[in-house]
Amino acid sequence: MTNQLVDAPHERITIRHVAKDAGVSVAAVSKVLRNAYGVSDILRHKVETSIEKLNYRPSVAARGMRGRTYTIGVLVIELSNTFLAGVIESANTALSESSYKSLIGLGRSASPIEASMIESMIDNRMDGVLIVAPRISGKVLERYARQIPIVVIAHHEPQAETYDTVNSDDRKGGCLAVEAALRQGYRDIAMVSYDLLDSPASVVAVQREMGYVEAMKQAGLQSRIIRLPPVATDRKVAIDNFLSAQDRPRAVFVWSDLDAVPLLNAARTNGIRVPEDLAIVGYDNSPFAAIPLVGLTSVDQNAAQLGRTAAETLLSRIDGREDVRHVLIEPHVEIRGSL
Repeated sequence: MTNQLVDAPHERITIRHVAKDAGVSVAAVSKVLRNAYGVSDILRHKVETSIEKLNYRPSVAARGMRGRTYTIGVLVIELSNTFLAGVIESANTALSESSYKSLIGLGRSASPIEASMIESMIDNRMDGVLIVAPRISGKVLERYARQIPIVVIAHHEPQAETYDTVNSDDRKGGCLAVEAALRQGYRDIAMVSYDLLDSPASVVAVQREMGYVEAMKQAGLQSRIIRLPPVATDRKVAIDNFLSAQDRPRAVFVWSDLDAVPLLNAARTNGIRVPEDLAIVGYDNSPFAAIPLVGLTSVDQNAAQLGRTAAETLLSRIDGREDVRHVLIEPHVEIRGSL
């Protein structure tokens, strides 16, 4: 009977087919699809195996039955990061041009909160979800993407098969930062990153580190990555120790402006001239970097294009596109006085 279901393309696969193939109730399938609390690993495996085998697409079926609400959920890790705020503003503009309204939820760097927010967006019949810099795992995102169209920003996972991603090419951005320093004549170039364990930003930081190492290797230079601790107070001590070290590099590429600006300020406070004694390149091209008194050279991720592209990618999903897209946006370097 199972084979008849698979071999009968004219018959629309429903949740009842999945339940019958898995040997469970329709309610049990619904719980798995909703990622409900208390679902056992055995039940989840049975249902997901049948979903994969039958190529069941609940999100498409559900949208066809209920119609559109013209609302989009936007889930973001935080709003204090000006780069993320720029991405969201651009995405919201693009969505409004197609008569969609967006509702923003804050994940606060916690997977359970993000999962709860996504479930609420599904329960409130939103047409799709934009997720920016998630803490939640790709495996969990795969499950939710079977229920609702999802596009993820700042989450490099090109192997994902049920949701789309739109990212800045962070690996290339790391290369560009090193190349900018090389063009200014610097050879002793280190990178300041941070402890990548248990961090929501690690997926992009890893890509930037890979770009840094690659560019240094191509230039025939030794790479050196200096990691800051995760706690803000400890970071100040670590920055001071870095600045006072005997082997301080001549130039440094910092993984984010969030750490590059404090580093630049600390250097000047300690009488270290920028760039005469220490050249600094940041990442994100935040508004703070462009302030004349700061003048931080920084890699620009093109937040406006990221947001608009993500919104357009999500709208095409809602309109019925089934192929998976993983889009990379070209970054560039804004040269200022710190280099």
